[in-house]
Amino acid sequence: MTLDNKLGLTDSLELAKMEEKISKTRAKELFEEQLLVDKAAGTYATLAFIHGFLFEEIYDFAGQIRTVNLAKGSFRFAPVMYLAASLENIDCMPQQTFDQIIEKYVELNIAHPFREGNGRSMRLWLDHLLKAELEQVIDWSQVDKEDYLLAMERSPIRDTEIKHVLKQALTKDIHNRNLYMKGVDHSYYYEGYSLYKAEEL
Repeated sequence: MTLDNKLGLTDSLELAKMEEKISKTRAKELFEEQLLVDKAAGTYATLAFIHGFLFEEIYDFAGQIRTVNLAKGSFRFAPVMYLAASLENIDCMPQQTFDQIIEKYVELNIAHPFREGNGRSMRLWLDHLLKAELEQVIDWSQVDKEDYLLAMERSPIRDTEIKHVLKQALTKDIHNRNLYMKGVDHSYYYEGYSLYKAEEL
């Protein structure tokens, strides 16, 4: 089943390829034009801006809170009826330390505010937040795909693993565009059209 899209595509693989190509181009613009400089770090409003910017050419719901319930495997993300309240609570979470920032990242993943494209948007959101608070970012090329997926899968119960996985990949090279782009380059591995894709309930 292919999501309704502005490109008129009905083949899921074709849509995935175009989605990745366009979102990479838009992420590059986001970086080069410094469009996040005046955005508050760690807020849902900033995440919605990122998502809208990445996907506005592809989906009508770009930057909009989802209206359907989603699950990955046996894990159900925040129900739609509680989603807005959940995002308000996440906005209020502390974000001064690395541990606090990753705890916020985990909660945002549990909320899963958008119908599609959460992973890419959240990694750029995390990059922005880490820069603002710690003057560091994650080098996603140093993050093992399987380690990340398993750690994120277990993070709602125990976030120790994901903190460890991401802490090992921290760097102070915060102005490196190629490094920044790794968060979007890896979208095919971390989400995309695979067994890790969120499905509508």
